[in-house]
Amino acid sequence: MMKKKQYEEALKELSVELVEMQNWLIQTGNRVVVVFEGRDAAGKGGTIKAISQYLDTRRYRIVALSKPNERERTQWYYQRYIEHFPSAGEIVLLDRSWYNRAGVEKVMGFCSKEEYERFLRECPIFEKGLVNDGILLYKYWLAVDQEEQEARFADRATDPLKRWKISPIDIEARDKYRAYGDARDAMFAHTNTEYAPWHVVDFNDQRAGRLALIRHLLDLLPDRKMPKKPLKLAKLKGKMQIEKLQDDRLWVNRPHEPR
Repeated sequence: MMKKKQYEEALKELSVELVEMQNWLIQTGNRVVVVFEGRDAAGKGGTIKAISQYLDTRRYRIVALSKPNERERTQWYYQRYIEHFPSAGEIVLLDRSWYNRAGVEKVMGFCSKEEYERFLRECPIFEKGLVNDGILLYKYWLAVDQEEQEARFADRATDPLKRWKISPIDIEARDKYRAYGDARDAMFAHTNTEYAPWHVVDFNDQRAGRLALIRHLLDLLPDRKMPKKPLKLAKLKGKMQIEKLQDDRLWVNRPHEPR
């Protein structure tokens, strides 16, 4: 497993490039959608956090939708995802996506056979429309072996800070490792297209997996080097000011004069 210090140093270098990438998006008006799929506990959330930690929060969105409500179940299947798509200069990071239908819904019986088969037929057409409209679409599958997955489940089960990550569906799905693999292969067979290919990253070592995924994503993007304008701050006039309140009792962590 990759050492923490080595990981943090490498991630910091990549984070500089991610900030450059966001600046490129803002200046060019490009739109990016990144789909993160994989087994439970593969590391999707941690990877998204690693990508977004230094980005301008006004220019990216993390989308992690819960199960559809009654109203959403009557909509066109893709409708609730479309409303989260990026505008010019934005990147959207999807922690799971419309591929739920080809994964958990298929394996756990949450959709009908007809709905599943229709999805496999229509998804490439849907994604072709996105790409034709100019959206840069990237799809990642985070791969993890069952032994490592079980170790992560055990860690979550005993850590009160991580226990919320385990849902009843996760527990029920533990015995369906092979079924999820079969569903993944069928999904790849139908939706791995030239215009929207799948990219599989080994996430048995989460730190190494994150770095590999981020490096790959950056390399997929077009030339994103923008000319850097020099930034020099003018000297302030007068003395430095301090933050003053009319009522200093409002401070949480500064002493105040008794009134």
